[in-house]
Amino acid sequence: MNEQPTGFLLIDKPAGITSHDVVDKLRRITKIKKIGHAGTLDPFATGLLILAVSRSATKKISEFVGMDKDYEAEFVIGATTETLDSEAKIILDEHKPNEISDIDILSAIESLTGEIAQIPPMYSAIKKDGKKLYELARKGETIKREPRHVTIYEFNQLSKSIIESGLVKLKVHIKCSSGTYIRALARDLATKLGTTGYVSELRRTSIGNFLIKDAKKLEDLSPENWQDHLLNL
Repeated sequence: MNEQPTGFLLIDKPAGITSHDVVDKLRRITKIKKIGHAGTLDPFATGLLILAVSRSATKKISEFVGMDKDYEAEFVIGATTETLDSEAKIILDEHKPNEISDIDILSAIESLTGEIAQIPPMYSAIKKDGKKLYELARKGETIKREPRHVTIYEFNQLSKSIIESGLVKLKVHIKCSSGTYIRALARDLATKLGTTGYVSELRRTSIGNFLIKDAKKLEDLSPENWQDHLLNL
């Protein structure tokens, strides 16, 4: 019996599919059933996923899950959605401030840098009494969530623009500890600015020392070449 190839693949996940969809696609390409991923990306998000191929590799996934991560994101300030991302209906804040200054934004960003207590979104995979929060949220239920302590090492505004309905669009770079919800960060930033907010775009650019520039797109992998990109870590 031939021994299965084992190792890790760095994948650039496209928008519109789940992290598990990436696993399914790789199973079809590699013909290997035992594949897992380290660190879920929401369907609307893009960027770096680390995939473990074969049983011996999947046993090491926990080594990657706790690593720090970098993101580039686009926040919309002055509106929100139920899911705090672009996957749901946009709800404008009719009482948003007429003007949000650069100084106000900088002050809010600074207050959310360092170790912070963050309340996870209702639309998350955290379990309460055996049920995932997003399952309860889909039924219209909202329950109290305990704050989680996370660390925001870097939180930088890259650009600011005014879009339709007077909404503010911020492009930001974030370096954070594992377990940070970027959607919650957008919500909390907007709250400090006296309004609501959500994430319209999200891209993960690093996990630990692994970089998006070294990742492969799914369409570039085939049954003939995928092993050429397998990393032995």
